[in-house]
Amino acid sequence: MKKIFLIALIFTTAVGIRAQYGSINAILDRLEEKRGVNKNLKDINIDDAKFVLIKDFEDHTERSFVIIKGNKATYVEMFDDKQTGETSSNVFSGDVVRSKHNIISLRADKLEGKQIALAITKTFLMTMQKKVLYLIDVNTKERWIAESAFNK
Repeated sequence: MKKIFLIALIFTTAVGIRAQYGSINAILDRLEEKRGVNKNLKDINIDDAKFVLIKDFEDHTERSFVIIKGNKATYVEMFDDKQTGETSSNVFSGDVVRSKHNIISLRADKLEGKQIALAITKTFLMTMQKKVLYLIDVNTKERWIAESAFNK
C-alpha cells in the first residue's frame, strides 16, 4: 500500500513540475520579448524597409526615417516648426551592416550627395514585439518602428 501511494505521489509531482515548467518557459519567452531579446530574427528580410521615429516638443516636431535598401541606407531628418508651419529636412546617405546577432550599424557620410566631415552613425538592435518590427537605438534607447506597422 505504501509503495502504491509513493508511486502515485511521484507521478503527480512529475506531472505538476512539467506543467509548471511549461508556464515558466512561457513567462520567460514573454519577458525576453519585452526586453527585446529575439534570437530568431535572422530570417527576417529588412531590404526595402523603412523605420520611423517621431519626437514631439513644445515648439517643434522631429520626424526621422531610416530607409534600408540592401547595404545602402538613407537617413532623413525632418523638422516641423509649430509656430511658423515651416518644414526643413536633411537627407543623409551611406551604408548599413547587419550582424548575425540582430545588430544593425548605420553610417551616413553624405548630406544630400555631398561628403561630410563627420559621419552620422547609429547602432540599432532589431527586435520584434507583438509581430511588429522595431529598431532600438543602442545609445539612446529610442524605438524606431517599422513603417509597415502603420499601414496595418
